[in-house]
Amino acid sequence: MKKIAQTSNFLSSFDLAGFTYYDGVEVFSELKIGTELSLVAEPENPYDYRAVAVYFKEQKIGFLPRNENRIISKFINLGYTDLFRVFVNRISAFDTTEHQIGVVVKINCIN
Repeated sequence: MKKIAQTSNFLSSFDLAGFTYYDGVEVFSELKIGTELSLVAEPENPYDYRAVAVYFKEQKIGFLPRNENRIISKFINLGYTDLFRVFVNRISAFDTTEHQIGVVVKINCIN
């Protein structure tokens, strides 16, 4: 069995989708560049069966954009929940809400 290591490589970066509609505003002041976030697949989401929610602690703050979630949702739905690491890489309080938080997804190396 292969073990997932702690080193990771860049996979993708994008603005957080849906930030306006979830708890992002409530935790905005706690987010910093480098803050680690978590991903949760939502295969029952009525708008997108590949939806992947992004959480800060216990609060949903948005989603991976639809054009970024295809591969990531497949792996998460197959049980590889620790394969990805997600971090805040940009914060802009003066941008529109859909462009205030940028994230980077890294994929953990498999040994």
